[in-house]
Amino acid sequence: MIINLISSPRNISTALMYSFAHRSDTKVMDEPFYGYYLNLTGADHPGKEEIIASQPKTVSEVRNWIQHTASQHEVVFVKNMAHHLINMNIDFLEDYRNVFLIRDPRQLITSFSKVIPNPQMTDIGVARQYELFEKLRETQSCPVIDSNEVLKNPDKVLRQLCESLDLTFEASMLRWKAGALPEDGVWAKYWYKNVHASTGFQKKNLNPVQLPPECEALYSAALPLYEKMAQDALKA
Repeated sequence: MIINLISSPRNISTALMYSFAHRSDTKVMDEPFYGYYLNLTGADHPGKEEIIASQPKTVSEVRNWIQHTASQHEVVFVKNMAHHLINMNIDFLEDYRNVFLIRDPRQLITSFSKVIPNPQMTDIGVARQYELFEKLRETQSCPVIDSNEVLKNPDKVLRQLCESLDLTFEASMLRWKAGALPEDGVWAKYWYKNVHASTGFQKKNLNPVQLPPECEALYSAALPLYEKMAQDALKA
C-alpha cells in the first residue's frame, strides 16, 4: 500500500511522517517531488541546489522511485506538498491511498511568511490541494486531517485515520526518540529543528496570530477552500 499525504506547508506533515516511520510495517519517503518542483519553478528555497541534486528531477523518475520502494515494503508513507504536485498528469495518484493534511490558513500563512516573505497561492498550495482533493475523491475516499484536530487528541485522530486506511493502529505512532530520521530530506537542517527536538506531537499555541497586512488577500482566497475541506476532517 502507498499512502500519499498531500499537505500544505508549515503544517505537522513532518511529525506525521515521523509517526508513520515508527510503525512496524511502514517505510517513509520525504517529499520526493521537492527536487522536481524546484527544478521546474526555480523557486528560491533554502538549499535549493542541494535539494535538486539529491533527487530525481522528472515525474516518471520520481514515480519509479516510489514504486521501487513500495515493492520492498508492506506500507509506504509518502509525504508530499500539494504545491509540488504541479504540471503533471495526476492519474497515477488514483493508485495511491490519498490523505489530505490541512491547517488554518491564518496560522499557515503567518508561519510561512516568516521564512519566505509575501507568499503567493502557488507557494502555500491551498488552491492546488483543494483541486487535488476534488479530483481524487471522485474515485476514492480521501481522509482529511486538520493539524489542530490532530494536536488536540493525536491518539483519537490517528486511530480514525488508520481505520480509514484499513491499517491497525500502533501505539508507537504517538511517541519517538528525539533526533533525525535517516529518511529526512537534505533540507531538514533548514526546516526540521522543532521536529528533531520533539518526542511526539506537540500542542501549539493556538492564540490568534497577527497576519501580515500584505497577506490579507491571500488569506481571503485560501480560507473558503480550507473551510470546504475542513468539513470532512476527522474530529478529535
